[in-house]
Amino acid sequence: MAAESPISMMRQQAKRPRAPPSGRARRRLWRILAAVAIIVVLAIAWGWLWYYAAAVTDRTLAGWVEREAAAGRIYSCGIQSIGGFPLGMKVRCADAAAEIKNSVPPYAVKARSVTFGAEVYRPTRLTGDIVGPLAVAELGQSPSFVADWTRARVSVRGVPPDPEGLSATVDGLRLDRVAGDNNAEALFNAKRAELEGRIAGGSPRNRPVIEVILQLAAATAPTLHPLLAVPLDIELDAVLRGFKDSSPKPWAERFREMQATGGGIEIKSLRFTQGSAIVVGAGTLRVNEHGKLDGLVRVAIVGLDEIVPLLGVDRLIQQGIDRLSGTKGSPAQGIGALDHLIPGLSDAVRESANASLVDNLKKMGEPSVIDRQQAIVLPLRFADGAIYLGMLRVGEAPPLF
Repeated sequence: MAAESPISMMRQQAKRPRAPPSGRARRRLWRILAAVAIIVVLAIAWGWLWYYAAAVTDRTLAGWVEREAAAGRIYSCGIQSIGGFPLGMKVRCADAAAEIKNSVPPYAVKARSVTFGAEVYRPTRLTGDIVGPLAVAELGQSPSFVADWTRARVSVRGVPPDPEGLSATVDGLRLDRVAGDNNAEALFNAKRAELEGRIAGGSPRNRPVIEVILQLAAATAPTLHPLLAVPLDIELDAVLRGFKDSSPKPWAERFREMQATGGGIEIKSLRFTQGSAIVVGAGTLRVNEHGKLDGLVRVAIVGLDEIVPLLGVDRLIQQGIDRLSGTKGSPAQGIGALDHLIPGLSDAVRESANASLVDNLKKMGEPSVIDRQQAIVLPLRFADGAIYLGMLRVGEAPPLF
C-alpha cells in the first residue's frame, strides 16, 4: 500500500457518509421531548386548577360577606387587590371597615388592612391576616375602644352559609378603652390568645353541638377583677348544647334558645395558672329563665392561700365594717379608719381574715393532687349569676340575655 499523506487521509475521511443516529440517541431525544410535553401539560393543568380554585375561593368569600350582610354586619374596604398565583389566591383589603347594625347601639369597626386567602387544594378554607390597630366606635362617634397586636390570624372552614369551624390566633394583644384625647385605659392584655370553635355534633342547620377551645397566655384584665390583675394562663375546653342552628343571630338570642331547649354549657376541662397557683376543674352550667347561670364546677386548687387574697376579701371586710359603722363610701370611713385607732390594724385584719378563710376552705374541701402538688377540691357554684367558691362569694356573672 502506497504511503498517503495525512492531508489525503483527512479528505477521504471527510467524504465518508455519517452513520444514522443509534437507537440509544433516539431514545434520549424522545425522553427529552416527553419531559418537555409533560411540563407543558402540567403547567396548563395547574393554571386551569388555579383559576378554578380562585373562582371557588371568590364565591366562598362572597358567600360569607353576603351571610354577614343578611345578619346586619356590612363589610367594606377602601382599596382591594387580588393575587397569590401560582400557589393560592389572596384578596387584600386596605382600610377595612364594618358596620354592625344588629346591635344596640349600632357601631363601626375599622382596621388598617385585612388579607384573606386560600390554598389551591383547599379553596373553601379561608385564612385571614388582620393588621391593626382596630378601632370600635358608635356610628358617627369617636372610637371608644382600640385594639392592637403584633400578629392576628383568623380561619374559617365550610361552604357558606354553613360554617364548619372558626379559629383565631392573636399575639401581643392589647385592648384599651379610649376616653378623650390620648387617654387610654388598659382593659385586657395577653401575650397570646387562641380561640377555636367547631361543629362537634348535629349539623349547622339542625341543633349543632359547638365545641369551643380557648387558650390565653400571660393575660391580664385589671379592671374586671383583682384576681385578673396578675398575669395568668387559661386553658378552657367547653361544649355548648341547645342551639337550634348556626344561622347568624345575636348571642342573646342563642342563649334564649339554649334556655328554652334545656341545653347547657359543659366545661370539659379548665386549667388556670397564676404564678405557683393552679386551678383545674370540670362541670356543667345552665341558663335560667332570667338569663343567668346556674350550676356547679368542681375545682382542684394548688396555692389556695395565694388566690384567696385576690378574691376581693378586702371588699367583704369593707362591707362588714360599713354595716357596723353605718357608713358607706371611702376607705377612710371604713377599713382605713382602723389605722387611725391602731396603726397597721387594717393590714392585720386583712391578714387574719384571709388566713381564716383559707383555713375554713381547706376544712370544707377534699384533698387531692395536681402536678404532684397538694391540692384542695372545692365546689365553684353558680346561683342565679352569683359565683361562690365554697361558702365565699367571689363574683357575679352578667346575664346572658
